[in-house]
Amino acid sequence: MKRANRLLSRRTVLRGMAGGTAVALGLPLLEIFLNDNGTALAQGAPLPLRFGTWFWGCGMNPDRWAPADEGDEFDLPPELLALQPVRDQVSILSGFNTILDGRPNLPHWTGVMATMTGSAPNFEPEVPGPTFDVAISKAVGTTTRFRSLEITCTGVPTNSYSRESQSIVNASAVSPLQLYNRIFGPEFHDPKDGEFVPDPKTLLRQSVLSAVQGDTARLVQRLGSHDRQRLDQYFTSLRQLERQIEISLTPPNLEACRRPGAPSGEDPGTDLPQAISTHDLMTDLLVFALLCDQTRVFNMLFSWGTSALRLPGVDISHHELTHDEIVDTELGYQPRSTEFVLESMQAFANFVERLATTPEGAGTLLDNCLILGHSESSFAKSHDTTRIPVLIAGRAGGRVQPGLHVRGNGDPITRVGLTIQQIMGLPISEWGTGSMQTSRAVTDILV
Repeated sequence: MKRANRLLSRRTVLRGMAGGTAVALGLPLLEIFLNDNGTALAQGAPLPLRFGTWFWGCGMNPDRWAPADEGDEFDLPPELLALQPVRDQVSILSGFNTILDGRPNLPHWTGVMATMTGSAPNFEPEVPGPTFDVAISKAVGTTTRFRSLEITCTGVPTNSYSRESQSIVNASAVSPLQLYNRIFGPEFHDPKDGEFVPDPKTLLRQSVLSAVQGDTARLVQRLGSHDRQRLDQYFTSLRQLERQIEISLTPPNLEACRRPGAPSGEDPGTDLPQAISTHDLMTDLLVFALLCDQTRVFNMLFSWGTSALRLPGVDISHHELTHDEIVDTELGYQPRSTEFVLESMQAFANFVERLATTPEGAGTLLDNCLILGHSESSFAKSHDTTRIPVLIAGRAGGRVQPGLHVRGNGDPITRVGLTIQQIMGLPISEWGTGSMQTSRAVTDILV
């Protein structure tokens, strides 16, 4: 039976005032916005299609990362065991190469630029062309509040591979509070102003939910029981997230508590547990931004190409370990460096699972996403830009079949970028330059 009185637009927001500033809170896709099957908007438009990248630095160990078998029947290798809970949601693309055409291999730069621009750079920090996420955002991000959102988990705003050009960097949000205020509040920290330092005076003086309380009451009167339940779950999650952010930035009121001196030479945000915590909070905020159609393009950076991640109390970073640690002759790899690979893959799995367990319409948020997980090298000790690791998650609104392993067999990494752009609706038939120019999509993952 058709539902009547569809008087609410997908663009409906809740409005209010917080601290004398107007606040607008987007809503998730409630039933009242959708057709009777929950597969499209009530007016017939498809559900929003999103694209995102998820990057980790310093690669992996190719023989322990790539599955032995192709297709959908393969065993997860040691460095991908963390993907087991989301195995059917992720495809693994191995054996795709950067082809230099006589250019130098610029450590930790060549691989990612080739993947994202279709061309190997001549020098660092050359950006041979706009990264393809920028092209996608210009195509699908024109109706959203943010054309794209860039996020880093280790505290450096310039750590972003989203580039209009060499001189135009789409700077990253560096803290959950900053991202929260950008999405929900009036406070916005411009990265060019220097390192972000949270101001306790801005810490959620009045929550967004409190600010829109009056508008919420009026909306609820127009919703059915299922939408009311869905809205209550949404608000409960947002309230919990507000509380998590507040707690994370509020010092404990303990008499014995004293702030220790900062370790010499330590970069804030690079301790692995802190980066993981930041990643989890940022992921929750990103989910809200996607559900509320605040953006349709994002770039999540778990660690930079020269990964500064380190274990608490340990001076040497992940990147330094890849150079200095000797390959264990019995194991065949660097055990301490590999710990960071395993943690990175666990973080990616958690990210995918968060989207896969978030309802949207008749499916999940992940069903309407296409996510590229990638790194800038394979074996970081030798700065190898062959066999670039690639993970593709999500169904892209039914356009992609996940759960496969596809071998590139030395083909250019640009086949991946061409495929992604075509899935996202860009009218291109070939992409890349020189020996990496290609017109061959990775059709194995297409429906």
